[in-house]
Amino acid sequence: MTIDTIRSVLKAHSRIRVPIEEIGNDANLFDAGMSSLASVDVILALEEEFGIEFAEDMMHRKTFESINAIAAAIDSLQIKASA
Repeated sequence: MTIDTIRSVLKAHSRIRVPIEEIGNDANLFDAGMSSLASVDVILALEEEFGIEFAEDMMHRKTFESINAIAAAIDSLQIKASA
């Protein structure tokens, strides 16, 4: 579910020209064409979609460079919120 939702957010906000469905979960989104400016839109959309707020120490390229990295970050925030 999380992966599908992340893909949906990326499709709407990442401005990647390659269809999101063709990008592997470990593929580098920046290499695929996502700019740092588009990543800000993605971050804001992810926060809204999942009802989370990325911590300041998570605000770096590595957190958002792949679908799996984004999913791991979201999972860690949801685990902390439920604890």
